[in-house]
Amino acid sequence: MQQHRPVVIVGAGPVGLCLALKLTQQDVPVCVIESLPEASFLDQPRRAGTIHPSTLEMLDDIGLYQKLEPRGLIAPTMGYWDRQSGEMFALFDHAALREDTRFPYVLQCERLKIVEEAMKLLKTRSIADVRMSATFKSFTQDERGITATISNEAGETETIDGSYIVSGEGAHSIIRKTLNIEFEGYTYPDRTMILSVVYDFDQRHGYAPRNYLSDPVEWANLFKWPELWRVVLGTNIDEDPDAVMSDASIKQRMKRLIPEASDYQVLSRSLYTVHQRVAASFRGGRAILAGDAAHVTTPIGGLGMNSGIHDALNLGEKLGAVIAQGKDESLLDLYSRQRHHVAVNYTKAQTEKNKRLLEEKEPAIRQKNHDRMRRIAENPQLARDYLLRASLIKSVREAAQIN
Repeated sequence: MQQHRPVVIVGAGPVGLCLALKLTQQDVPVCVIESLPEASFLDQPRRAGTIHPSTLEMLDDIGLYQKLEPRGLIAPTMGYWDRQSGEMFALFDHAALREDTRFPYVLQCERLKIVEEAMKLLKTRSIADVRMSATFKSFTQDERGITATISNEAGETETIDGSYIVSGEGAHSIIRKTLNIEFEGYTYPDRTMILSVVYDFDQRHGYAPRNYLSDPVEWANLFKWPELWRVVLGTNIDEDPDAVMSDASIKQRMKRLIPEASDYQVLSRSLYTVHQRVAASFRGGRAILAGDAAHVTTPIGGLGMNSGIHDALNLGEKLGAVIAQGKDESLLDLYSRQRHHVAVNYTKAQTEKNKRLLEEKEPAIRQKNHDRMRRIAENPQLARDYLLRASLIKSVREAAQIN
């Protein structure tokens, strides 16, 4: 068997690990660079946890779905609520997609479980080299390959030769900055608070597993995970971050959300400045961007992590074909065109629309928006069309038509 130089993947998040699994399935060796040490790899903040039907299909194809389904929560429905009146004005059931996907539901399964199971599976692959406690410093490239420079676990400088390098580093990607690729977009004039809360929102208040609460003062999202609920709240950018994150502030916000209850438990809290940005290109020679290194978005809609995994599996198929089958490198430009199109026309467009719906302040426009969503949810064909877009199935189909 021909020996190939490894694809160097920077970052062992869902994007990097899913890409590594896809490549090793095709007998392409990988070297994954991760700055976190082995002992604390899973001691990361609770973050994304919604996996859409299109993504479940991809995870199934690389052997991850069967590992994740027992650890997650199957969530077929999502509700849209007017927080001021307490009325649910639209309920969508993913059963409308039963002819479109073998997974007509969302799996609520937090990001850490994905990376945990993906890492376990990757370590069974003999052609996978995982470097923990390794800090990526820089890279160079020429027509033959790339050389990555890292600081290894012992603090020594080390170089790694590879065929290509992929940035799964996140929004502050060194690789993207080295390539001088513009990160086009803007920063939202507010911050997003994310709480992990133990409380029976569904049993006590009738919430669906996934909920979007419209409110001109403080929009909210409620997502059920197996062990807890993820509560997402909009906050004012002018508020002092320490004050926003204080016990008193969180108690006040929870009081507004569930006025009659006090028997909840807040397990974790975090505050994010949210950006809406897309890289001008996802490729620069033998260096390629994926996930948050290529595009970042608001968490409303659960599209960020899903889109990143879609990048990984799209890239993995094409990069595998180039390396293992000798296909033309133009496939990598096709990856960039397809995934850039999705980032702009689906991930960015859908999340912006979601945010406008939830935070609209004008009463007449709010009512019009709510009535429109109600009509969509009550019409089977319109509901299916809406879910095809919201679950990214339509984006996958459309991207496949780009050449």
